[in-house]
Amino acid sequence: MPPEKLTDGTKKSRRINWLVVVILPLWVLIGFGAAQIVLVALLFVARLFGVSFKGVDQSVFMSIVAAVVYLFSLAIIIGLPWWIKKYRTTREDIGITRLPSWMDIGLAPAGFIVYFLSSALLVYIVGLIVPNFNLTQAQQIGFSNLSHYYEYVLAFATLVVIAPLSEEILFRGYLYGKLRGKMPLWMAMLLTSALFGLVHGQWNVALDVFALSMVLCSLREITGNIWAGVLLHMLKNSLAFYILFINPGLLHTIGG
Repeated sequence: MPPEKLTDGTKKSRRINWLVVVILPLWVLIGFGAAQIVLVALLFVARLFGVSFKGVDQSVFMSIVAAVVYLFSLAIIIGLPWWIKKYRTTREDIGITRLPSWMDIGLAPAGFIVYFLSSALLVYIVGLIVPNFNLTQAQQIGFSNLSHYYEYVLAFATLVVIAPLSEEILFRGYLYGKLRGKMPLWMAMLLTSALFGLVHGQWNVALDVFALSMVLCSLREITGNIWAGVLLHMLKNSLAFYILFINPGLLHTIGG
């Protein structure tokens, strides 16, 4: 509908939609931060009651912390609005209306190639524009010096299963699913991807996951669900897990 033909009611509705566009990303950011604050507060209270975590294995502790933070984030971001205002989020909003399909499985590796090339190009361009930009800073993932079998299993479960599934539900599911009905698709993709990069903290990582998120949003548009994105995200994190913990020498070989 051309702008000059919009009725007053439609113009008012568009203004309200733009307000939602501002509030939704802010709410996801607040909810993600609030989940971490709640966890820190619970750990502080536990210490006040004499509970000590010094003897807990680091991998076990980090796995529990990650799982709880993601669980709290989902509860706050999706559950709290429904509990307080009955602002319901449907399976259609999140993009989980069916089980993963063979199409999802086939699109995941194809999407990985597109993501990898897009990320490399984006990093190259930023490197040209900002010569002093640190593109090699190691990402802090909470796991290090793994030595026991169960530590590898916990790290894998956290980084390759829990994190991708939770992040896809929150970002390409909830956030993108809500935004895409309030603004043009390209703008919803950019906003979702920019916020996804922001929550990862490090600028070099933000560039990489921004490119990843753009592909993940595109996969949701192609399939109508988040499952192809979940599989791609798991594939990407699996490769990172292999390089970091199984064959770290590979990174030096690739780098020359």
